[in-house]
Amino acid sequence: MKFLFVALGGAIGATGRYAISLIPIKTEFPILTLTTNIIGAVMIGFIVGIVSERNDVSTNTVLFCKTGICGGFTTFSTFSLEAVTLLENKSFLTGGIYIAFSLIGCIIGVWSGRKLFMFVG
Repeated sequence: MKFLFVALGGAIGATGRYAISLIPIKTEFPILTLTTNIIGAVMIGFIVGIVSERNDVSTNTVLFCKTGICGGFTTFSTFSLEAVTLLENKSFLTGGIYIAFSLIGCIIGVWSGRKLFMFVG
């Protein structure tokens, strides 16, 4: 049954990621993947905030939201491929900026999501 919760959440997350990829922005800088990763980081931080503050959140809900939705939505493997591709294409500045913004943005995103929960939760 736990696999079903992860799979259903993953379908929602993957659909959301795909929807963002359809936004018609064409640049060398992979802004849509960066945006998706930061949104996902905020989401997972918010979910962790909920779980850490409330004892009534079921394991299935956590699996659905954190493992399923966030796991299906975030695109770290795509980020890694795009970073390697930028570096292989000798776009060192763009690649370095992308890597730095992704890491810093997602760390701040998780922190922000947790703080957001504390504000609204």
